[in-house]
Amino acid sequence: MTDNRRIVIFDTTLRDGEQSPGASMNLNEKMEIAQALVDLGVDVIEAGFPIASPGDFEAVQEISRSIRGSTICGLARCAEGDIDRAWEALKHAEAARIHVFLATSAIHREFKLKMTTEEIVKRAVAGVTRAVSYCDNVEFSPEDAARTERDFLCEVVEAAIDAGATTVNIPDTVGYATPAQMGETIKMLCDRVPNIDKAVISVHCHNDLGLAVANSLSAITNGAGQIECTINGIGERAGNCSLEEVVMAMRTRSDFYGCETGINTQRLVPSSRLVSSITGIQVQRNKAIVGRNAFAHEAGIHQDGMLKERTTYEIMRPEDVGFTKTDLVLGKHSGRAALADRANSLGYRLTGEQLHAVFEEFKDLADKKKEIYDGDIAALIEKQIHSAPEQEWSVVSFEATSGTGRKPKVSLTLRHGDQEFTEELSDGDGPIDAAFLATEKITGIRLRCKDYQVRSATLGHDALGEVTLEIEYNGTSFRGRGVSTDTVEATVLAILDAVNRIVLTQNTTSVTT
Repeated sequence: MTDNRRIVIFDTTLRDGEQSPGASMNLNEKMEIAQALVDLGVDVIEAGFPIASPGDFEAVQEISRSIRGSTICGLARCAEGDIDRAWEALKHAEAARIHVFLATSAIHREFKLKMTTEEIVKRAVAGVTRAVSYCDNVEFSPEDAARTERDFLCEVVEAAIDAGATTVNIPDTVGYATPAQMGETIKMLCDRVPNIDKAVISVHCHNDLGLAVANSLSAITNGAGQIECTINGIGERAGNCSLEEVVMAMRTRSDFYGCETGINTQRLVPSSRLVSSITGIQVQRNKAIVGRNAFAHEAGIHQDGMLKERTTYEIMRPEDVGFTKTDLVLGKHSGRAALADRANSLGYRLTGEQLHAVFEEFKDLADKKKEIYDGDIAALIEKQIHSAPEQEWSVVSFEATSGTGRKPKVSLTLRHGDQEFTEELSDGDGPIDAAFLATEKITGIRLRCKDYQVRSATLGHDALGEVTLEIEYNGTSFRGRGVSTDTVEATVLAILDAVNRIVLTQNTTSVTT
């Protein structure tokens, strides 16, 4: 291959990615991710499934109105109500796409839809036709295509293109395909569907067998022109094709794939961190491309080779994906300009107000730590820009003591408006449990902790501790995040973050009802 093909990157973090258990996002968080995807260079952003809920509709509508630079897509079943609702949400977009889908495999036809092949084709054509009446950029997906009979798959794809579909997506909905099978399926469609040249072939691969990226790349080598993927590979069950992995595979091995994308790869790590922070789904250390160990070398032989020639053990430069060459850059004597420059190099865009708030916390942290790492700075920034949008409750002070054979004691003071409330108690199984109990008594909100995680933002005994937790309240899950050198304080901040999200939801509900 000599001339590189341009592959369309279709990101579904806000739709399929949000379907990861516990990964639901509020409107502000979706807007933030949508802008980050534009900055990343994503071609198409699948912003949601408008008919699924009022919240999904609102998110797609607001993203369509506000976000510029990428095509905004909304998902719809091949049903008139779905398609009408999708267009209502998308109509203000700078560039819009309606994505309609209908299951085609035998198992779905028999058990889910209870429809014949003839009925499936008729419904698919009707869905695409209605979408085309609103929008000339229409994508059609035969759901569970990887398990659909080949002759019937060809028939449905041809009919959808005749009806006006400009993209036909071939989903491996349950992650069942193998790379060879996926490649053969795409090649078959190229060879057997007479009007295939009138549409872009796309693939949407799930990762149930850990093959989503491999299957997507196999599809590319056999003629696919679009890949559907998510940041960090999040999504239903085991997730989707990982955007950062498939993009860097094509870039690093362009000699083999002969493809290129419009992705600004230096934004991959910041985008990964953003999605992790908002969803609460952390990336494992050894995750390809964006994991903390992706460019780390511990073995002596590897270190020796790296010192002599980087390419002996690295096929990519860390700078190319958004990591920095050095991790230790700032100290307590550093100024605001240096911090702003480092934040920019880490991929964050801060307003003047945000920079001021981060700088104040940075100076406080610099007095506590001898060395400030990039991970510390990233944690402070994320704490500032991803906190709950309205802080009804804030921490004034807290004190916690515990020891072997002693009951934990907690004194917690919170501010609500102009008032301060203090709770002192000796209860619970430890300082963390006591902090939960004290918060419940002050706020009157009963909290059930479903998940609690602590991790270090950087290395060293004085590293910032990052606490992420999931709270259940009235059957709904709320995430919270807190950062501090004191893990108990980080826990209190995370609890309050979740509480503020609960209060915001209550306020929104009371206004709308």
